Amino acid sequence: MPLFALPAELTLNTATAVRRQALSALAAQATPWEIDASALQTFDSASLALLLELRRAAPQQTLQVRGVPRRLADLARAYGLDFLITPVTAQP
Repeated sequence: MPLFALPAELTLNTATAVRRQALSALAAQATPWEIDASALQTFDSASLALLLELRRAAPQQTLQVRGVPRRLADLARAYGLDFLITPVTAQP
């Protein structure tokens, strides 16, 4: 399964570069795409925008996100995007 690990910081200032890296790393891969979010420490709503974009770009829109920090899961719920992140993957 293709895997892309998000960096410790994913904010509006870094999202474009991370997007480019993720699409490059995952583009030639089969589904499902898998994103490891366990390193995330500093993030904002740009992280959710990136996950949405990756989901749209993924073949058959298959994207799995693991190691989601609880604050990111809370942010996703607040924006109505919790379908991106399952509660099972949320971490404290």
